[in-house]
Amino acid sequence: MKLVIVESPTKAKTLGRYLGDRFTIKASMGHLIDLPKSQLGVDVKHQFKPVYEVGKGKGKILKTLQQVAKKAELVYLATDPDREGEAIAWHIKQQLKLKRAADFKRVTFHEITKEAIEAAIAQPGKINQALVDAQQARRVVDRLVGYNLSPVLWKKVRRGLSAGRVQSVAVKLMVEREKEIKAFKPQEYWQILVKLQTKRLQPKADFIAELYEVAGKKVDIRKQETGNRKQEQLIIYLDSEAGVKPIVADLKKAIYQVETVERKERVSRPYPPYTTSTLQQAAANVLGFSGKQTMRLAQDLYEAGLITYHRTDSLTLAQAAVAETRRYIAETFGKAYLPEKAVFYKTTAKNAQEAHEAIRPTVVTRVELKDETNGFTSNHQKLYRLIWRRLLACQMMAAVYDATSVTVLASGAKGTTYRLKANGSIIKFDGWRKVYELKTDETRLPDLVMGEKLKYLDLTSEQKFTQPPPRYNDASLVKELEKRGIGRPSTYAPIISTIIYRGYVERLEKRFVPTPVGETVTGFLDKNFKVIMDYDFTAEMEEDLDRIARGEKDWTKVMAEFYRPFAKQVKTVEREAKRAAIPVEETGEKCPECTSGRLVIRSGRFGKFLSCSRFPECKYTASYTQKLEGFACPKCGGEVVLKRTRKGRSFWGCGNYPKCDYASWQDPRQKKE
Repeated sequence: MKLVIVESPTKAKTLGRYLGDRFTIKASMGHLIDLPKSQLGVDVKHQFKPVYEVGKGKGKILKTLQQVAKKAELVYLATDPDREGEAIAWHIKQQLKLKRAADFKRVTFHEITKEAIEAAIAQPGKINQALVDAQQARRVVDRLVGYNLSPVLWKKVRRGLSAGRVQSVAVKLMVEREKEIKAFKPQEYWQILVKLQTKRLQPKADFIAELYEVAGKKVDIRKQETGNRKQEQLIIYLDSEAGVKPIVADLKKAIYQVETVERKERVSRPYPPYTTSTLQQAAANVLGFSGKQTMRLAQDLYEAGLITYHRTDSLTLAQAAVAETRRYIAETFGKAYLPEKAVFYKTTAKNAQEAHEAIRPTVVTRVELKDETNGFTSNHQKLYRLIWRRLLACQMMAAVYDATSVTVLASGAKGTTYRLKANGSIIKFDGWRKVYELKTDETRLPDLVMGEKLKYLDLTSEQKFTQPPPRYNDASLVKELEKRGIGRPSTYAPIISTIIYRGYVERLEKRFVPTPVGETVTGFLDKNFKVIMDYDFTAEMEEDLDRIARGEKDWTKVMAEFYRPFAKQVKTVEREAKRAAIPVEETGEKCPECTSGRLVIRSGRFGKFLSCSRFPECKYTASYTQKLEGFACPKCGGEVVLKRTRKGRSFWGCGNYPKCDYASWQDPRQKKE
């Protein structure tokens, strides 16, 4: 009997369909052993040796695996093909304690298909110790940071707080963005659009042109000093109604003619296949999924054998998959949509493993989930379609447009010259857009020629204001983390989930807002642990973990270089740093318990709550309901209050629940009619 060990029952079930009775397949249910939760679990005096223990509830699973393994002639460790999967395989091997190392074989596959599994079984390998070391190093350094910083926060900020090597830096990104938003001062500007008509063409055609130059000065919407006086003198700001009125009056009487016409053929090439980060970004933008939700759905699809492994930096595609995709495109859309040669994309991620593939369906002809959808939801279907379309699109011809750019010269009554611009595009060939069934986003312009006169029809001038930078959402945060080299594909979703769970940020209307707790903790850490909170340092640590994975660095030396100065700084901060107070909101009421304290609103992991200002001397607390001012429930007329889901997501709901089930993810006052 041969034993195959995987992580999950779903994966075991899928493998069972292909391997049949020749193998016994068991699931470890994830990690069998890990660092203890109640203590550091790292021997810093002896080369940072981890002190592992069997996970809670895993003893029975381990005993079963040991019993089955003793009877097996060979044990195949078929955990996921990444660092974490390698570490799980290594731990399993250690815990099964078979006499001969040769009794173990490491097998990896990037898709759970009959061909991939049989190929892996036919050519087994050994556990990659460099990958194991890299995963151990990540767990150790994160434990060293968390277990040393958290007690400092307890002493200097508030009990119950915690810190993380990567999570704290992610919160810093959001705190800094919030500071930018609060410091932002909107600037008024005016947009002027002129409706013009051709005199030459029959029937006459009209179009809209936007003012961009006044008397040789470029119109700009944001006032800023460039340091170049000559350049600044060539800029005009339409920032008040008084300044716009004479221009509008002059444009209404001006003589218009076409100054330039530029026609170009523009090509829109398809995007490369999905990696973990781009899939999370697309799922957030297109489907509104959180990173955690996307990864959970992708895990289900992978374990059911429907997509390739979903934790990857690579843009590589298997040649067989590309060939199958090209055949499908030719048969379904026609040869006009098929490039002459197969398209292969170059991976730019520094540590991407080329043996891995991008995320793609395992069978291109599986357009929808049908027989395989037992237990799957419509969200599984949506994510699968997103992946399927991206694979097809990346192997299709580019879309081709005819783009036209027109400059219009306007001569005012008093000799002032104005320039306006209009852009248009007509799609000539939809190419890869065909698979997305995208609506034609065409802006047609009349067939204008240089020098021709135009008839003035109408003008609109609209007051606008510059906008602050937007708060991060799931997509933009993942993009920023990836750009800065903070974290890795498998860690983006856990980072976001952790900082929400800790109450450092909350998700409001699908964007992240730092809480007072998050802002206070970030300020304290940034002031006292500048190295830990430095973006470049965090990225360099990720690089070191990658170097360990490639066998270029010894993990214990990397830990030693980091830990010595860090431990010294911890002691200094514990001794010298001043306490940091988390801001509270005053209610104007006395504490009902001690009567000498004030009732204030504090922020905690589960939202806002009422507390005595004399805490911890007075421990009075009460729930706090945040009401939506100026808005009544559209169903029953009751108060609308802020609520939280079990997973920490905020939403507005009727205070009369369960009698009334009104709810809204967005501020209903800002909803468009």
